Amino acid sequence: MTVLNRRAQGSRGEDLACEYLMLQGLRIVERNFRLHRGEIDIVAREGEYLVFCEVKCRESDACGRPEYAVTAGKVKQIRKVAEGYLAKHAIRNQACRFDVIAIQFSGARGTLNHIRDAF
Repeated sequence: MTVLNRRAQGSRGEDLACEYLMLQGLRIVERNFRLHRGEIDIVAREGEYLVFCEVKCRESDACGRPEYAVTAGKVKQIRKVAEGYLAKHAIRNQACRFDVIAIQFSGARGTLNHIRDAF
């Protein structure tokens, strides 16, 4: 898969994840927050929680399920970027949660697995 195709698949996955989260009652605050070399795909609010959400997509499970791509290194990076987000927006004493949305595409349809409080 080319870089352009991966980006298109990633954008499609993030769009689907946002639609899903909104249907679940979350409010999308920001998408693709970048800081240094890291990014958080979706920042959302659910009640008292600020939710930092990583979206992973795959077209097949040949390389494993999409959620398995959230490695220890990726978790560390996401946490660091989330700290930067809170600092940039002067947010203190905020309950936060880290979710993963794994999307397995299969033709025009796919499956979505929402892992709340993933790490």
